[in-house]
Amino acid sequence: MASSYGEDASKQALRSAYMELPTLSPSHKARLDGDILLHLKMLKEYRSCDLVLAFPSQREEGDTLGAIKQARKDGKTVAVPTFDKDGTITFALDDGSTLAMDHDAIAASVCLVPGLIFDAEGYRVAYNAGYIDNFLNTYPGCKVALARTVQISSNPLPRDAHDVAVDVLVSDGAVWRCRK
Repeated sequence: MASSYGEDASKQALRSAYMELPTLSPSHKARLDGDILLHLKMLKEYRSCDLVLAFPSQREEGDTLGAIKQARKDGKTVAVPTFDKDGTITFALDDGSTLAMDHDAIAASVCLVPGLIFDAEGYRVAYNAGYIDNFLNTYPGCKVALARTVQISSNPLPRDAHDVAVDVLVSDGAVWRCRK
């Protein structure tokens, strides 16, 4: 994989290098994703929240789709985003209605954030062109990333001024608070 240091330390280089790695078998991926869900269910903020905001994962990002299903099974209200042409994000509930952005409810919620590669400070490389970061910049709740261990870099990732770190990384091997 490309290094997160030096001349090849660009987000695009990291995306490309990660996509060139051998893919996990479906059964291996399912086992890792199952372990991630077990760790998510142990997270204090997840257990105590009633509302989960969840950005759907893409391609090889950590699986938020399985976590969305699990949150519904756990009796949580789940809202997924819709993106307007101007970049505005609104959240839709299962019944198709739009989530009322009540500050207290949002502050007590958990937001599941996808990504392709993460570092120990909670920064990520993803596919979303900054839309999620724009939302997270003012989001008052707990930002949680779901990642397989192979998606966690031991080096800091390249960052742009608008990038927002998550608060917690939940992986198949551990749950940890990110350094700020």
